[in-house]
Amino acid sequence: MDLSFLTKFFKYDFLTLPLFGVIVFMIVYFWADKVLVLLYSKSTSKKSDVLRYMKFLGMEVDEKKVNRMLLLSSFGLGFLFFLIAWPNVLIGFFLGVSFGILGFQLPPIILKVLYEKRCNQFVDQMVDGLTIMANGVKSGTTPAISMQRVVEIMGNPISAEFGQVLTQVQFGQSMEEALADLAERIPRPDVQMFVTANNILSETGGNISETFQTIVQTIRERQKLEKKISAMTAQGIMQGIIVTSIPFILGAVFYAIDPTFIQPMFSTTLGLVLLAAMLGLQVIGGMMIKKIVTIKV
Repeated sequence: MDLSFLTKFFKYDFLTLPLFGVIVFMIVYFWADKVLVLLYSKSTSKKSDVLRYMKFLGMEVDEKKVNRMLLLSSFGLGFLFFLIAWPNVLIGFFLGVSFGILGFQLPPIILKVLYEKRCNQFVDQMVDGLTIMANGVKSGTTPAISMQRVVEIMGNPISAEFGQVLTQVQFGQSMEEALADLAERIPRPDVQMFVTANNILSETGGNISETFQTIVQTIRERQKLEKKISAMTAQGIMQGIIVTSIPFILGAVFYAIDPTFIQPMFSTTLGLVLLAAMLGLQVIGGMMIKKIVTIKV
């Protein structure tokens, strides 16, 4: 594809700069209100996500500290990369905006990863925890006493979550309400199954010990299936990582071999436009690959 006419066009600053100014003016004139509303809704959503994840992780929740953290991770990181690229204003602006957006998205992503890890650990511990509860109920104790035994024997996060359930019961809540709160904090199908079964059996009666053992068997079968799927999709995940990283590796190799060959990519308007398009397509491609190889059980 011949891009020589674009190269010649972008050489004339007296044409490109006014055209860029007109485009920016039109975007601001027609889309400023919508963009501001979108940014406000996004910032509010990210802030609420951070507060929610911090609460579920048992961290201290301080709204002012969260605001400072989001500002520092977005504007602070963007300004840092702008200074690194100084005195090249175009590259600095591009890096500043890119890393500012990345920094704004980073805190909720990190907290979500930690939260998902905690939920997965809880589900893994449910096998041993419910086995202890089933044996306790079989020996004649109540589910609450058996749950207290789990808190004493096992570690976090199941110890902390079951301890929270028992604390809520001691402060006057019913076991059903406390378990419903547990299902909200750990939104996993296995937890929902445990909570629903316990609440139904507490009202209608039944063999709670046998029900707990059935839930344990179901969790084990689900874990086997998840491990099998993880092994089958590992190749696709690695291919996605390799394909996504190839352009960056080639760019680093070209820059190491001949910096003048790749310098126009960062020093010309056309190069910056193509670089932005490349990064956008890389993000879209990575998200599509991740969606394809992610199989929910």
